[in-house]
Amino acid sequence: MEAPWATTSSSIVFVIVILALTSWAWRMLNWLWIRPKRLERLLREQGLQGNPYRILVGDLKEIVKLQMEARSKPMNLSHDIVPRVFAHLHQSVLKHGKNSFIWFGPKPRVTLTDPELIKDVLNKISDFRKPEANPLAKLLATGLVNYDGEKWNKHRRLINPAFSLEKLKIMLPIFFKSCNDLIIKWEGMLSYDGSCEMDVWPFLQNLASDVIARTAFGSSFEEGKRIFQLQKELAELTMKVIMKVYIPGWRFVPTATNRRMKEIDRYIKASLTDMIKKREKAPKTGEATRDDLLGILLESNHKEIQEHRNNENVGMNLNDVIEECKLFYFAGQETTSVLLVWTMVLLSRYPDWQSRAREEVLQVFGKQAPNFDGLSHLKIVTMILYEVLRLYPPGIGLTRSVHRDMKLGNLTLPAGVQVSLPIIMVHHDRELWGDDAKEFNPERFSEGVSKATNGRVSFFPFGWGPRICIGQNFSLLEAKMALSMILQHFSFELSPAYTHAPFTVITLQPQYGAHVILRKVEM
Repeated sequence: MEAPWATTSSSIVFVIVILALTSWAWRMLNWLWIRPKRLERLLREQGLQGNPYRILVGDLKEIVKLQMEARSKPMNLSHDIVPRVFAHLHQSVLKHGKNSFIWFGPKPRVTLTDPELIKDVLNKISDFRKPEANPLAKLLATGLVNYDGEKWNKHRRLINPAFSLEKLKIMLPIFFKSCNDLIIKWEGMLSYDGSCEMDVWPFLQNLASDVIARTAFGSSFEEGKRIFQLQKELAELTMKVIMKVYIPGWRFVPTATNRRMKEIDRYIKASLTDMIKKREKAPKTGEATRDDLLGILLESNHKEIQEHRNNENVGMNLNDVIEECKLFYFAGQETTSVLLVWTMVLLSRYPDWQSRAREEVLQVFGKQAPNFDGLSHLKIVTMILYEVLRLYPPGIGLTRSVHRDMKLGNLTLPAGVQVSLPIIMVHHDRELWGDDAKEFNPERFSEGVSKATNGRVSFFPFGWGPRICIGQNFSLLEAKMALSMILQHFSFELSPAYTHAPFTVITLQPQYGAHVILRKVEM
């Protein structure tokens, strides 16, 4: 005969299981249907348009289909690249207008193209936060760019010294060394008539990698080559992950993609851990602190910890430093390499602007090594770089999450929605830039960014507001050095083999490379 207490115990367990399953089922129903439909109703009541919500996937199937179609064939040689690189958003705006939304799984994402609304979003960083990333996507890099609140404040404060004007001046000889190595390599590839046809894209990637390896860690590109290769592979896998609906717990399923991403992450973390620990031991053995980004960061971190010894929340732990190093590696390489490759493509297409830029560089530096003051006063080169960033921004858009009901202009955004700031779409908007918005015209920046934009937030290739990219001056200075030295030594034009096909792998890249014909400049 079964004891009464056993029956009671079984009943309690049964009730607990039923309650747990009911709670789980309710949460899933709310996540998959009830909340998305409520958000859809609230958005439509305000005049916003979009496709009806489809359970779990939203618009993702259509987004992936449009992207695959766009990438399947190159485009003509124009700068009207939004239909190719932002196909789903372009189609949404054509179908539903600028005041529209798209579905990334069960989350609606409202498109904002009004500079005043963009300004509000980028200024109110506590109200409009970085969206929670897919845990697998975080493997690429988290660090400063993905943090919010107090953690972002702390990391920004500790990293700021590494990107000060004083430190950038110290790094200039490193920029020169890496650029000079590239020039020597290209000169060695010239044929007897002083010309050479090549794909400059991998060379510019290697250049930017070499610069960030030396300035961040004091090592050459060859020493960091494996990390760069792996981060490139991880970026491609991350794009695949981002374009799928995030299902809680899916990262634990041992799919081929999941396993490979985690394998790469383990290798990169192990390499960076070894590098960081060696640096931390260096002062104890009497070695001087290196004046590279990692050395400055560790010094800044150590100083903060020493000044607040009784506070456990100050400073960065080892994992924090590793994530910032991953970000140094990835963002530092990606941003500058894509800026340089599109600059070379555009100056190949517009030889008059290439000649004007070369004349300015030769007038300021002659054949001498570019210096900081001279680079800071290159007006035409700066105009060209800004126009390249307008037409071909490294990142084509930003996304922010709304965590509480927010008033934004005439809109009331309910908690749970996201806002999309389509950088490239705003940069190409004729209403903001005029009839020549899709044409290459550096002259529009002749009186600076503020004049070109009429004081509006319509040009934000590095973001805007308190969270503006901490490395933008680093990237622009490196690009000016590289472009100046290339112009001193070579002229270049597009090769017949060049195929125009911008596409996005985290940053905006040339899908089939950048084939040009280099010619030695005779003085």
